[in-house]
Amino acid sequence: MSEKSSRLPGFYRLSMAERTDVVAQWADLTADEKAILAGAGLSDEQANLMIENVVGTYKLPLGIAANFLVNGRDYLIPMVVEEPSVVAAISNAARLIRAGGGFTTTATDPVMIGQIQVLDVADMETAVAALNAAKPELLERANCCDKVMVRLGGGARDIEIRPFADTPVGPMIVVHLLFDVRDAMGANAINTCVEDLAPIVADLTGGRTNLRILSNLADRRTATASGIIPAAALTQDDAEGTEVAQWIAEANAFAVVDPYRAATHNKGIMNGIDAVCLATGNDWRAIEAGAHAYAARNGRYAALTDWHVNENGDLYGEITLPMAVGIVGGATKVHPTAKVAMKILNVESASELAQVMAAVGLAQNLAAIRALATTGIQKGHMRLHARQVAMAAGASGPQVQQIANQLVAEKKIHIERAKELLNQP
Repeated sequence: MSEKSSRLPGFYRLSMAERTDVVAQWADLTADEKAILAGAGLSDEQANLMIENVVGTYKLPLGIAANFLVNGRDYLIPMVVEEPSVVAAISNAARLIRAGGGFTTTATDPVMIGQIQVLDVADMETAVAALNAAKPELLERANCCDKVMVRLGGGARDIEIRPFADTPVGPMIVVHLLFDVRDAMGANAINTCVEDLAPIVADLTGGRTNLRILSNLADRRTATASGIIPAAALTQDDAEGTEVAQWIAEANAFAVVDPYRAATHNKGIMNGIDAVCLATGNDWRAIEAGAHAYAARNGRYAALTDWHVNENGDLYGEITLPMAVGIVGGATKVHPTAKVAMKILNVESASELAQVMAAVGLAQNLAAIRALATTGIQKGHMRLHARQVAMAAGASGPQVQQIANQLVAEKKIHIERAKELLNQP
């Protein structure tokens, strides 16, 4: 068990400055790092060097999810998200899973896939045989592209040949390079390697290479998180915990069999994962693409999670999904706020980050389907959304919470009513 606990009762009641102080003490942040959390993050000069045609910067809230116990270690989770209730819900779900011993997580080796498309092949069978025979040569050449990665224990792991006899443009061979990228996300390393290998592949096959690019369906680089919630921890005023556990299992089954439900089910998972991606400067678009493609890997889009009542009557949950994240390179080392977020997480490898993010996804899913299966998603969400409605109506300062409270009490959480309240004498 870690010395520090992520159980922070009453954390949400503190002022923003007080919460920052708690996190700063947790992560041993410097005064400059605290200032970055307070808003002194990405400068105009830095932004202008990151992308093209910069005209400004765009700020989003950065919150901290508490209560995470992963493989016996406590974590505070930085999350960048604009949607109300996400951070609160995930913290509560993590508390429930903590009651059952916390999250157990694993990850496969960080192997990414690079693809080389080969066209105009006169003899597919001969070309495939030539590629298979040349695997040692191709692997050696790929390792020469990134000797630093190889020295760190990564590098080329295998070559896979995927012939497609019939496509809209005729026969095609797709060559897969499997490459261990260690603590990087790996896109640049993979793309460099497949571009370097393409001329050799063309010579071997007698064909023409076209696309040479990584795949975001990183199904060789997955993270798994699981957890148990004691049935007693799910007890509510109007329902026994065993009932709630069964309702959650039934809600998950809905997403297993119906892709229309699965799309929303998995979107909720990504509410949590994307927020950590943004906070740490990782590529949330790549993670989204990989997750949704993985959800359809069996030919039908389905839930990424499994929730069921175990033999003890408790609720068991598990998630597995591709998790191509890095802790070196890219915005993780450039964006000031991302660097502070990484310090708060204090992960030592991309694999550890992937596992924590899988746990976040599982917690977010639990929070969503528990709410759906019991009180409904709107009760808690709209209570927090009311503040945004009040601000959109023009409220500021203490008015925001006052109007939000009135909207919730009246169950009229819409901007027209907020404007009426704001204009009352």
